[in-house]
Amino acid sequence: MRLIEKSIALMTGSFVLAACMAEVPPSRIADYMGTPGKGVPDMAQPQAIQAGLVVIPDASAPDASPALPDEALQRMAESLSQEISQSLPIRITKIISPEGLRPIVGGDPDQFAEYGRKHGVDYLVVVVASSTEQEYPMMVFLGWTAHSQPGLRRDNWSLLEAAVVDVKAAQSLTRAEGRGWATLDRPMAPGINQWYPVVWLRPMEPSRRYWPPTYEGAPNTLRVIAMEDASKRLILNLRKAWSEKRQAAFVPTPMPSRG
Repeated sequence: MRLIEKSIALMTGSFVLAACMAEVPPSRIADYMGTPGKGVPDMAQPQAIQAGLVVIPDASAPDASPALPDEALQRMAESLSQEISQSLPIRITKIISPEGLRPIVGGDPDQFAEYGRKHGVDYLVVVVASSTEQEYPMMVFLGWTAHSQPGLRRDNWSLLEAAVVDVKAAQSLTRAEGRGWATLDRPMAPGINQWYPVVWLRPMEPSRRYWPPTYEGAPNTLRVIAMEDASKRLILNLRKAWSEKRQAAFVPTPMPSRG
């Protein structure tokens, strides 16, 4: 009986964690390009398209965590470019700096049409990267034993939102998102390099651990790992969304009945 109760408690906890993860951080892409229009966008383009990729680091939301360093953002953009080109009928021809793109209340899709024309592309893959963090005290164990000392735990929830934009029409063809969650544990006093600081993925892979190269740089390592986790889910969801939109676009319109 106790085993059943414990299993139910674990399942309930997993559902609560999943619900929290689905809400944090809040969506940011609508503040850049508005909400998607109703109906099915025109997907009568060729089977494969060529597009530019722009990754926008967003830290404008309340309680947003700092954006990734420029070098880490560049690496993420290059990885996304490769994954998108390999996984979807979208070949990324250039990675473009997000300079000039900004959030606006209600969104402004026209800024992406102008931006795409400026950079000579007919299509854009726009990715908005955001994250939220919270840090709280806890006891960290040394050597995973009973001996412990005061420490800190930092949770990072990362979100990547993507839209494939038809530049000429100033319209999103499809959108998708991917979310990641990682945790950083560290003692309040640095120097226990054998075990800390340590980053691990939550909640799906709690046994998979990463050791940041430095104590000071551990928060950035946390953000990179959470974003990489979000990136994997983004690619899967974007591929699914693209396929569903194309299928919906080519569903024959039923003929009106006569009678």
